[in-house]
Formats: sequence, C-alpha cells, structure tokens
Amino acid sequence: MEEGNGVGGGDAGQVLAISIATSVKDDAEAAAATPRGRWRVALPPPRSSWAKLKARTMETFFPDDPFRRLHGRRPLISKCFLAAQLIFPVLEWAPAYSLPLLKADLISGLTIASLAIPQGISYAALANLPPILGLYSSFVPPLVYAVLGSSRDLAVGPVSIASLIMGSMLRQAVNPSTNPALFLRLAFTSTFFAGLVQASLGILRLGFFIDLLSKATLVGFMAGAAIIVSLQQLKGFLGIAHFTNQMAIVPVMNSVFHETSEWSWPTIVMGVCFLTMLLLARHIGTRRPKLFWVSAGSPLASVILSTILVFLFKAQNHGISIIGELKRGLNTPSWDKLLFHGSYLGTTVKTGFVTGIMSLAEGVAVGRTFAALKGYKVDGNKEMMAVGIMNIVGSCTSCYITTGAFSRSAVNHNAGCKTAMSNIVMAVTVMVTLLFLMPLFIYTPNVVLAAIIITAVIGLIDITAVYHIWKMDKMDFLVCICAFSGVIFISVQEGLAIAVGVSVLRILLQIIRPKIGIQGNLPGTDIFRNLHHYKEATRIPGFLILSIEGPINFANATYLNERITRWIEEESEEQISLQFVLLDLSSVGNIDTSGVSFLMDLKKSTEKQDLQLVLINPVGEVMEKLQRANDLHSLFGAECFYLTTEEAVISLSSLSKRNHNNAQNEQIV
Repeated sequence: MEEGNGVGGGDAGQVLAISIATSVKDDAEAAAATPRGRWRVALPPPRSSWAKLKARTMETFFPDDPFRRLHGRRPLISKCFLAAQLIFPVLEWAPAYSLPLLKADLISGLTIASLAIPQGISYAALANLPPILGLYSSFVPPLVYAVLGSSRDLAVGPVSIASLIMGSMLRQAVNPSTNPALFLRLAFTSTFFAGLVQASLGILRLGFFIDLLSKATLVGFMAGAAIIVSLQQLKGFLGIAHFTNQMAIVPVMNSVFHETSEWSWPTIVMGVCFLTMLLLARHIGTRRPKLFWVSAGSPLASVILSTILVFLFKAQNHGISIIGELKRGLNTPSWDKLLFHGSYLGTTVKTGFVTGIMSLAEGVAVGRTFAALKGYKVDGNKEMMAVGIMNIVGSCTSCYITTGAFSRSAVNHNAGCKTAMSNIVMAVTVMVTLLFLMPLFIYTPNVVLAAIIITAVIGLIDITAVYHIWKMDKMDFLVCICAFSGVIFISVQEGLAIAVGVSVLRILLQIIRPKIGIQGNLPGTDIFRNLHHYKEATRIPGFLILSIEGPINFANATYLNERITRWIEEESEEQISLQFVLLDLSSVGNIDTSGVSFLMDLKKSTEKQDLQLVLINPVGEVMEKLQRANDLHSLFGAECFYLTTEEAVISLSSLSKRNHNNAQNEQIV
C-alpha cells in the first residue's frame, strides 16, 4: 500500500499514536497508568423482559403518547373531556369557535365547493360510475371528516387516482356498460373494505405500513397514472363511442387511431377551447397565488358556459355527447347493496385494500403538507381512523372511495380556511345542488368533464421531483421509473406492486449487505473517519479499524464474517505488524443471537492468528446480549471494550509498547 494511506513505516505509526495520546493525556505513560480513561463501557440498567417488551411496543405503536394529557391529577370531568377529544378532534376547536372563524371558513367552503362539484361529476365518470355518485361522495364524507379529522386544511372528496384504480380493477371483473348494477355494488363493497383497512390501521396504530410507499414510488406512480388518465379522456375528448377498457398505453393508443371514423370535430374543437381556458387559468393560479380563485373557479365556470352553449345551439344534435338527466335528491341508503359473498368477494377485498392504502397515503401526505405550512401537527392515526370511518359510512350512503384531495386542499388553504368547518360549508353547498340544481347539468357536455380531469391530473406529473430523485439517489430513481413504466405499460395495480416490490427489495439489500468501512485518523485530531470519505485520513500501523453501519442479525452475519475475515487476510499479507482488529459498533442499533455468534466466532478466529479483537462503543442492547452469552467472560474480557476509537488506539499502543519493552528486557537478561 501507499505511504499516503498511513500504512508504511513503523516509526510514523508510533509518532501518530503518541500525537493522539498527547492530545488527551500528558504523555504515553499517563495513558498507560489509566488505560481505560475515566469512563467505561457500561451495561444498561437491568429490566425485565416484560418491561422491555412494553417499552418497545409503546415506541412502535404509540411514539406520540396520545394519552399524555390524561396523566396527572385532573378532575374526572376534565379527563373525560380530554379522552373525548382523542376520539373527536372537533371538540378541540368547536368550543372556541367564533364569528371571524366562521366568516373565513364560509368563504373557503364556498370556494372549494365550486371546484368539488365539477370534479365530483368528472371523477365518478373516471371510475365508470354514475356522475351523481361524485356529488353524493362530496356530501356525506366531508361531514364525517369534519367531526373526526385533525387537519384544518384537508378538503375531502373523490380523487382522480383512487377513482382510476377502482374503475380499472373492478372493470377486469365486471363490464360497467353491460352490468352497471353489479358494478355499482362492487364499488360500494370495495369502498367498505377500503374504509375497514384504513380504520383498522388507525385503531391498531399500524400507519407505518404506509411508509412502504416511498416518495420515489409515489412520484413515479402519480406521473404514470396522470398520463394514463389523460389518455383515457381521449374517449370523451374525441367523441369516440367504442373505446378499450384496458389501462395500458398501447391498447389505449390503438383505440384512438383505429377508431378515427368516430372522431367528432365539433367535440374536438370544444374540448381544445375549454382545455386551453382551464390550463391558462391553472397557470395564472400557479404563478400568482393571490389569484387562486381564477384556477379554483374555472372548472365550474367551464361547466356553466359549456352547458349554456350546448343548450343554445342544440350541440347534442351535432355529435357532442352530454351527461343527460341526473336524479335530484340526497344520498340514498346503500348498505343493502354491499356484497359480502360470491365469486366477487376476492375482487372487492383486493380493490378495497389497494385503493384504501393509496388514498390513505395521499390524504395523510396532503394533510401533513399543509399542516407544516401553518405550523400545526396532524395526528396520522386520527387521520387514518377518520378517513376509514368516513369511507365505511360512505359505502352505506351511496358514496365511493374518498380522501383528501390535493387540488381542493390547496384551494382551501389559499382561501384562508381556519378549521374543518369549511368541509361542512362545502357539504351544505353540495346538498343544495343535489336538491335544487341538478336539472341544470342535463346539457353539460362530457368533453368538458374530460378537459377538467386532464387539467387536474397534469399537476401530478412532477418533473422537478423526478430530477431531484435522479440527482440524489439513483436507486430511488430506478424505483420511480419502475413505478412509472409499470403503470404505463402494464396496469395501474401491477405498476404499484412492482414499485413497492423494488422498494422492499432495496430495504432488504441494505439489511443483508450493511456497509463496512475502514477508518483512519484525521491528522492533528483524535477523530477517526472512513478512508473513502476523507482522503486526508491516515491508517495506523498495526490496527485494522472497521465500522459497521447497520444491525447485525441472521441475514448478514455470514456476510460480515466472510468480509472481515477477507480484510484480515489481505492486511496480514501486506502488513506483517497487524496486531489489533477494532470494530466500531456505535452504528449497530440491535443484534440477535446469530450476530452474537458471529462476534464470538470472529473473536476465536482472530485469537488463532495472534490478533486481538476490540469492540468500540457497543450500544446497550449489544452489551446486554453479549453479557448473556455463556462464554462471554472466557472470550471477551474488560480489555476488549472501549468507549472511543481514540481511547482504544492510545491504550493498545501503550500496551503493545510495554509488552515489546518487556520482551526486549527478558532477552537481555
């Protein structure tokens, strides 16, 4: 090896060891007098297995300690009220509600209602459901969320991604055109199972499962889904009557260009005009946040204007398809339509699970985003329970899957909402629409609904985020591309499954192959760092200092043993004076029985080679399990543990020097 790496010359190594010792002790003799320094590697306080299990369980499932407010001496009535607040967050803001807050929430609620009405109708069509269900789903769920939700900014209702996933998955089992009644029953049942999954995750506090959907996965999935959703809207945009039911890009484009005879030029002209208007309004709202109302009101304005044009010019007689008559009235009960038996049960359970997880991830992410902007916290478990319960209730009241929508929540935030009362205002506005205004939507053209969907999902394609992922982590970029390609070329659910699988595989690889690095000393300091990270770091002759970054368990014990053994063999061939092998365990958070066996086997193998194995700063769990090992005292003595690498180098160098001097004296005698 090169001398620049600190391997050459025993004199240089002695000078380096003495310089390190001088920075902490007066001289090497003082270090030898107190070789262990002031502090020792200590064991954690003894605890019973039940106490450790309880602490680990609380940290896993209750890291936020939701019951902390119930501790201490309080009147019973006060504790009951605080306990009720844990279940019903509305009790946290309702007692202090005031007229100024109502004024702000009234404005924001009316604003998001103007966006929710056209989007609800459009997204229901995206899920192959009757358009009226989009309005039903914008009425009951917001009322439930206002009572149970912890976010002030989240505006709930149907969203494009969940609608797309539900429509595509159920369409594989039932054709919505030939059997709409059965398709509707499956949609309600899938919504019930989605709510059940979401509420269960909240009640059992298992929300960390959502973290399997990494940012790279979501970015790629959203971009692919946005493109597929946009391409699917070519059916209404071009006026094509016969269109494929598949969601992949190849069959969609085949349907577009194989059915050119069905293209309706009046429909195309109207679609292009309104799409241009919507995109222009969206651009203005994005560039000038104070003009958010332009973007928020443009969908409803498009619906009103296009409906008037169709009515005045009788455009339905010239090839432009319209929604048709929509039934007036509020949500009808649908609990009798839930299907819990038969051959479609597996389809509804799978659809409910996938849509539930995806909509939950989107809703929680949106809620936390806007909470961070306003400086308050959103309780993830409360959000899961709120979204789950509102979907269970919604499945029994003719609603399909709902969650917090980013576009509506952004409008709600910019409009100055103060509490969840804005959801109630939106729900009341939708209720008035259902009761009195439904006949006005008869002449609404489907092409405008397609333009509204395209405008909404374009924002899901985040090129900037993709670039940052590429710049930061190439493996994350691979996950992103897998999600995107799977959605585009296979299907929505398979693309999501591929992305999650690649993400989990990456986590497993990090566990199976933890990073190991050789450490050296930064000249003039007592700091030891990885040689690959710090080119100035120098090796200390006689020492092989390794750092393990990650847990030691059954999955990587064999790899670690083989890798460290190979390093020792290479060092022994190139450096005859190798005496000590130091393992820095400060980054090893936990260890299992296989990991303990690995350390003991390594200790035995190093002793056979006349090398001393030293453990640096093992954490409490590692020390505790080493102590429980039967032959710990016979293998690992007190001289095998040090608190810092610098202390170990000083002490072992002094010890080696004394042994060398003693050997020389014996030879002289």
